[in-house]
Amino acid sequence: MRIGIVTATYLPSRNGVATSTALFAQGLRERGHDVRIFAPRHPQMPPHEHGVYRLNASFAGARALGAPADYPMMLAPGPLLTSKLPLRDLEVVHTMHPFLAGQLALRWAWHAGAPVVYTAHTQYEQYLHYAPMPKRVSRAVVRPHVAAFARRVGRVLAPGRAMIDMLRQYGYQGQVDLFPNPVNLRAFQKADGHDLRAQYHIPADVPLVMSLGRLAPEKNLGVMLHAFEQARASRPELRLLVVGDGPSRAELQNQSREGVTFTGPIPYERVPQALAAADVFLTASTSEVLPMSMIEALAARTPLVAAQSPAALDLIEEGVNGTVRAPTPEALAAGLLHTLAPERLHVMQQAARESATQYDLPTRAAALEQIYEEVIAERRKRK
Repeated sequence: MRIGIVTATYLPSRNGVATSTALFAQGLRERGHDVRIFAPRHPQMPPHEHGVYRLNASFAGARALGAPADYPMMLAPGPLLTSKLPLRDLEVVHTMHPFLAGQLALRWAWHAGAPVVYTAHTQYEQYLHYAPMPKRVSRAVVRPHVAAFARRVGRVLAPGRAMIDMLRQYGYQGQVDLFPNPVNLRAFQKADGHDLRAQYHIPADVPLVMSLGRLAPEKNLGVMLHAFEQARASRPELRLLVVGDGPSRAELQNQSREGVTFTGPIPYERVPQALAAADVFLTASTSEVLPMSMIEALAARTPLVAAQSPAALDLIEEGVNGTVRAPTPEALAAGLLHTLAPERLHVMQQAARESATQYDLPTRAAALEQIYEEVIAERRKRK
């Protein structure tokens, strides 16, 4: 099958969409498919990328629109560049975005006679504080656009229930398939966290809590830090590693107290090692869809303590692989102490890994292949 994936963010950018896209491409190629990724240029991209076709992009334009620091803004390719792209023989086109990348996917799919699959990844209204316009104006533009785009594609997928709810609120009432993100379980099963603990001077017998992700206002990180401080009042030996970078890092570091270490960003290759070093993964975010970091934590045998959100309810079986609590410092601190109790932690760690098997890359890639086959067959019937 000849598959085109049009995405507004891709490696070496580090976010859930970029990571899940790269994993799906890997899994589909392992199943014998020709996967072509059309993504914006990035200053750190490798000189040779198999099956990746880079489009012009602007970091300055992205900053002006309030995008995260590692998100280049894709620019519409001109006729000359478009003519050089391998588009004409595509059998299916997949996009994760309803804006420019999605419009390109529709246009290119029309010329190729191929169906379009759209994965709705982002709760856009959670990020309107970045937009250089009033929230009510942004909302009035975003909602009808996303709903109209969803109505134009052959299949709509959502990695979590939060996205299905969002699409309904936006006015889209068509079919939406729940389709979780993948994880490369093999990489996490063999991960060892001893070196990372040694790097940050954390003995093997010291309980380690970890937060991993972008440090930004929508992640509710102040609540997470306060929850850890309250838990540490009962168990002073606790340590917290905050892994990642973002616009809130300096402010959070100034707020943090003893026992908290900010590592900054780490290479993705070290993420399995980092998560394997932790005893518990802690998040206070309520804006997540189905975050890769939480799935990866489960794969690394690290149970979750999470603020109540659709994503947490999708991923966590209460008291088995983690716990879901109210998004307050008091509730999360109680959940953290409950999970770290020696009599239950080991059992929950084993259950965490078992719960991650449903997200294993070969399983998810096979499911995506089936979706593609279905939309191709549906399009042929309509001809």
